[in-house]
Amino acid sequence: MILQIALLALAVVIITIYSGLYLLKNQGDSSKARLKKALKINLFTFVPIMVMMIVLLLPQTKSSAQAVAADTTMASDGLKYIGAALSTGLATIGTGYAVGTVGSAALGAISEDQSILGRTIIFVGLAEGIAIFGVIISILILYA
Repeated sequence: MILQIALLALAVVIITIYSGLYLLKNQGDSSKARLKKALKINLFTFVPIMVMMIVLLLPQTKSSAQAVAADTTMASDGLKYIGAALSTGLATIGTGYAVGTVGSAALGAISEDQSILGRTIIFVGLAEGIAIFGVIISILILYA
């Protein structure tokens, strides 16, 4: 089992190094089509290898009822952590985009009329509220 995982990890490293060397060798032609082709080759080899590693790392099923119950609670704990991470991560990505867009527009508006500073700060604060909602949801997922 460990040998299989090590071989798959070695394959991922070799493919990544090979694709990097390929891009360095063909640096003279940096067209978008060539870069897209190299990215597709890398993804179509990297993703299946990662899926194979996940399948190999899955625990073997046990026949007793206690083992099944323990696996179920362990799986639900793992899903709780994944859900909390996704809610916080996606909320902060959305917040970053919103604050970037609203903040740049607010700076442009303030440069023309300085009396609207208070209103623009409110809009930036509303955009930051998205991250707070994501953190609250992740806390509810973890402790509810």
